[in-house]
Amino acid sequence: MNQKVRINRLVTGIPGLDAILGGGLPEFSFNLIAGPPGSGKTTLAHQLMFALATPERRALFFTVLGEPPLKMLRYQQQFTFFDTGKINDTIRYVNLADAVHSGRFDEVLATILKEVEAFTPGLVFVDSFRSVLLEASPHVKGAISPQQFIQQLGIQLSSWQATTFLIGEEPSDSDTQPIYTVDDGVVVLNQSVYRNSMVRKIQVLKLRGQATSPGIHTFRITGAGIEIFPAAAVPGDTEAGTAAPAGPLRDRRLAMGVPGLDTMLGGGLPSGYSLLVAGPSGSGKTVLATAFLAEGVRRDEPGVIVAFEQTPSQSWIRTIDDLVRSGKVGLINTRLLDLSIDEIVQRLIDLIKRMKASRVVIDSLSGFELAVAPTFREDFRESLFRMVSVLSGLGVTVLMTSELEDRYTDLRFSPNGSAFLTDAIIVQRYVELESRLNRVMAVVKVRGSDHSKELRQYEITREGIIIGAPLSEYTGMLSGRPTLTQVASPERGLRP
Repeated sequence: MNQKVRINRLVTGIPGLDAILGGGLPEFSFNLIAGPPGSGKTTLAHQLMFALATPERRALFFTVLGEPPLKMLRYQQQFTFFDTGKINDTIRYVNLADAVHSGRFDEVLATILKEVEAFTPGLVFVDSFRSVLLEASPHVKGAISPQQFIQQLGIQLSSWQATTFLIGEEPSDSDTQPIYTVDDGVVVLNQSVYRNSMVRKIQVLKLRGQATSPGIHTFRITGAGIEIFPAAAVPGDTEAGTAAPAGPLRDRRLAMGVPGLDTMLGGGLPSGYSLLVAGPSGSGKTVLATAFLAEGVRRDEPGVIVAFEQTPSQSWIRTIDDLVRSGKVGLINTRLLDLSIDEIVQRLIDLIKRMKASRVVIDSLSGFELAVAPTFREDFRESLFRMVSVLSGLGVTVLMTSELEDRYTDLRFSPNGSAFLTDAIIVQRYVELESRLNRVMAVVKVRGSDHSKELRQYEITREGIIIGAPLSEYTGMLSGRPTLTQVASPERGLRP
């Protein structure tokens, strides 16, 4: 044979599903959707059915010993994907309970094939297949075995050119293992509950003939149905098949929006860099991040902020609201406790692409870690690395804030070891000068670029952050008690 057989892929349009399947479902495949009770198996099956069923590709849904069709329809109608206009003509429900109660696999198979022959569907669903295997008995005289039942069902439905889905709990005993030798695809759903949070997960264990997205992905069930958030792929990962990142554009610098800070950074923040702004509570991290976004708006560089800690009553968040209303800054503001990093990254990527944003703020990593479901916190550092890599691959410039405990005696940049992930670091802290707490900041690193090594005092005013002279110069002037505004006045200038 010189010509390869081409297998068509059915594009489901279910958010995230086609991505983890490797482009869609192979047409005429024999698939298993498995998972424990309440994991979303039936919802996924119905969403697939309503997405794929057409007058030319009709669907036949067999129910067994679980929910009767009317009860199932009652609940599935609550989802927006449900289309009552497709019932009966395009989608038909058949109850297999009587055939299953006979205890004979051959009678169950005959009933299925009779309905298939009469309706000629392109899609066939059996919910739940495990109920069939457990109820029917292979010991009845003349009855076929479970393995023969599954093999014949797969062969017969494939000959009818139907894409088939068996729905049920994941096989775990010898009576149900034969399905693994016959099926073309296996999709497993699960859920993890920890205190007040629950995270749903999905994994493609097998799909013949195409490369799937490896690993476990999270999903959420909403009024629109199931939305899957594929695990973020690091750009340049050969397994993911993605292109290498464009990388930072060191020849282009972004203005920070804080007078004097660009000079401290060596001419501004290189485009495409990730910057960590670390400091204790009240040091002005969010103020600096807001100035960064506002400067982008002034320069027609749209931005996005992911906020985890702030409340609308705070003045700087009201400034963010003004920027959001301008249409130049997008906002993701969530306090959910069952998020996965993949879900946040997917929301962020969608918003970046929609707004064509070039600046991104994450405020803060501390709140981010608290928002992530507990089951993901042990891998937070690795997931954070993947997120930063993905954003870098998009070519955006990222500013992240991190809450630190100021111990006055040592200098640390992040509680979760995220400092090494970033291209630049600005640290803010308090120092005591003559029984008075003063704010100081310094640029710790800017990769591939010269930058100021000095500690500079700064104040937070209604106009924003005002950076003063180096701390050494300011301490020498303490006897005259000048204000920081006077030290940083235009007449004195800001020393580089």
